Amino acid sequence: MCFLKFSFAKICLTLGLCLSCFVANAQAKLFGITEFELDNGLQVLVIPNHKAPIVKHMVWYKSGSVDEPKGKSGTAHLLEHLMFRGTKKVKDGVFNDVINQNGGESNAFTSLDYTAYHQFVDISRLELAMYLEADRMQNLKITPQSFEKEQNIVFQERKQVVDNNPLSYFGESVRKVLWQEHPYGLPVSGYPDEIKSITQEDVETFYEQFYAPNNAILVLAGDIDVETAQKLANKYYGKIKAREIGKKADFPVLTRKFDANLQMKLPAAQSKRLMQVFLAPSVNVAADKIYALAVLAKYLGEGETSALYKDLVLKQKLALDVSVSFDYANRSYGTFVISAVPVEGITQAEFEKALKVSIQQALKQISPRKIDLVKQKMLAGLVYLKDNPSEAAYVVGMMASVGFNAKDIDGLDEKIEAVSAQEVLSAAKEILQATSVTGWLLPQEEGE
Repeated sequence: MCFLKFSFAKICLTLGLCLSCFVANAQAKLFGITEFELDNGLQVLVIPNHKAPIVKHMVWYKSGSVDEPKGKSGTAHLLEHLMFRGTKKVKDGVFNDVINQNGGESNAFTSLDYTAYHQFVDISRLELAMYLEADRMQNLKITPQSFEKEQNIVFQERKQVVDNNPLSYFGESVRKVLWQEHPYGLPVSGYPDEIKSITQEDVETFYEQFYAPNNAILVLAGDIDVETAQKLANKYYGKIKAREIGKKADFPVLTRKFDANLQMKLPAAQSKRLMQVFLAPSVNVAADKIYALAVLAKYLGEGETSALYKDLVLKQKLALDVSVSFDYANRSYGTFVISAVPVEGITQAEFEKALKVSIQQALKQISPRKIDLVKQKMLAGLVYLKDNPSEAAYVVGMMASVGFNAKDIDGLDEKIEAVSAQEVLSAAKEILQATSVTGWLLPQEEGE
């Protein structure tokens, strides 16, 4: 169980099946997704893959830490923990044991925009996973003892994973400067004092408001056909009543342009680290711009063959590592992030200048051929995702949870393939002028 913030199907419809659900037709594309909806509003996405008798079963709730009450950060993450404690039918704390004893794996994670629960099981154990997951969607039982125990665990997790981890604490601080009062500025883990202030009633209210079938997506990826998926989804989830969904986060339009700088010295930091975070489009802000930015991120700094890595690490030997990432799967804005670990002896100003020059040179060297090579690598990666049920379920569920429709997800490869070199250049010029925060994490010397 964890918290995180992350980024990223053969159709088989049985038309004669008489079930109380709506089935949407779609053309076979990247993942081969078939989508249907139960009467209670549960969205179901099926990704058949018959290479092995296994299946990934995921339930995604379209609510995360941004939907928490003000002053109660950590509520969504605490509820995630409590979902494993027990129900009216399942004994406290045995959920994972049951899955493990049947040869499967089970876990969950909380993010800003969504919370997901998942099992990876042999196809013969799928119904067990569905029974258990559907049961805790409607019958969660929280006792004062289990609440107190998990609240303490979440508090200690915050201390260990964020407060005592210089990289996590630094990253959280940089994001806070970028987002200001936007809900994305709050940590998924919660602030320590706010975690301690959460009551059992707070968690139960969050559960009642957001853990409903009409606020959830069921993803099934693996050795399962659509007809079987329809039957099982109705059998285990179809009788759960839809509920009125609570008020979700309001996302402000960010119009103020600024460039901020942050420097932190932490005793546990081992080396200097640079992080530049730019406010970026997302699927819900400017969907037409995200694909060129994805290609740009890959070209500049994803992997050892990327432009910045080859120049700053391999050629000039000014950095031990450099990377670029683009997060566009969000309910609000996205982020474009450049991270680097400079070598010893170079000043911050010298490295920032070298990085700027390296980016400029990389952009000047962009050509249709180079961009085509980058896109080929990206498309090869998508093929891997398609062939891996666990990865496919994660990517499809994540994208669907923040607003992508099945057609867009299945057409991701076509969108990437259509990006031109000129579009990448235009995207680069725009993103490098966007609101940004430049942060430096520095080791704290003894006596400072």
